[in-house]
Amino acid sequence: MRAYLILADGHVFAGTSIGSRREVISEIVFNTSMTGYEEVLTDPSYSGQAVCMTYPLIGNYGICYSDQESLRPYMDGYIVHELSRLPSNFRSSDTIQNFLKRYNVPGVTGIDTRALTKILRESGTMNGMITTDGSRLTEDGKPAEGVLEQIRAYRTGCEVEKVSCTDVEFWPATDEKIGCITSPAYENAEPNQPAVGKKTGRKYRVALMDFGVKYNIIRSLNERGCDVTVYPAWTKAEEVLKDNPDGIMLTNGPGDPADCPNEIREVKKLYDSDVPIYAICMGHQLMALATGATTKKMKYGHRGGNHPVKDLETGRVYITSQNHGYVVDAIDPEVAEPAYVNVNDGTNEGLKYKGKKIFTTQFHPEACPGPQDSAYLFDKFIRMMGGDQ
Repeated sequence: MRAYLILADGHVFAGTSIGSRREVISEIVFNTSMTGYEEVLTDPSYSGQAVCMTYPLIGNYGICYSDQESLRPYMDGYIVHELSRLPSNFRSSDTIQNFLKRYNVPGVTGIDTRALTKILRESGTMNGMITTDGSRLTEDGKPAEGVLEQIRAYRTGCEVEKVSCTDVEFWPATDEKIGCITSPAYENAEPNQPAVGKKTGRKYRVALMDFGVKYNIIRSLNERGCDVTVYPAWTKAEEVLKDNPDGIMLTNGPGDPADCPNEIREVKKLYDSDVPIYAICMGHQLMALATGATTKKMKYGHRGGNHPVKDLETGRVYITSQNHGYVVDAIDPEVAEPAYVNVNDGTNEGLKYKGKKIFTTQFHPEACPGPQDSAYLFDKFIRMMGGDQ
């Protein structure tokens, strides 16, 4: 079946429908990763967005459900140039086509994703419609009356509250990788008895604020000897602190951080405590806003697994994985100092807070670019909690 992508500026791309056939209006963004499409599909930070993959062939190694970064995809739509119909991978248990249908995600294949990406780079991220309804176009292939107005009127809401867990969950430390598709709630877990880590020989309890967490953040902590208690995004700081955690993790998440005033207020209370904190992506932005900094929307954002970031303390450059459309713009030098900077455009990639055991990064150390270039940041967090790494 024919499918169409209609952009807010009037551009129309025609292709073939994949996945669900429902019509959707969303913010159109692009991701430059060559692999890891399943992780992209299931990253909650894409809630409220439809993703265009710049790499031309997608789906060649199929779907392995244990590789998911959340229980289901939260993105609004998926756009690719060419979809592999016959995946080749001994771990594969499904195809992207079936995966998208299962979770009611519409998509389109067969369009010029290079041309689409150039439009988004030159004009900036914009809204678009994915549809199989031919009446949305005129006979000469242009958007029908009222369509562009409908597309331009679309606005995302507070996406964090759509993707966060709804109840407190407990993930105990383990030496084994955890399958994503299983429940994180272990019947025999005892939250008051923190585990002994294989690598550290020490005991840690981490409180994780779920703004749209990727499961590999939890795994990375579990494998370092941390019992992780996951709290919904709207949890009061007092509830978190009364459990006396050794450290607090603020996670990634979707949307504009300024749309989360309640979360910002609670993060400020966590900042005022003496508990060590590590914040990633959305968590990094929320901590900055909570301490008087400002954020701004980027022209087309950073999304992909190949973004170079410089450590300002050591001068070393890391290849990082990123997914964000907003960036910390101005900080109070009395509160924090830049710790990392993006080599391509000079934007802030992390902060070190003065007089506090708090550091934050805009990029994702759990996402395995390099593949382990920035995983040391979890070890740094362990040391902040009193570990020996």
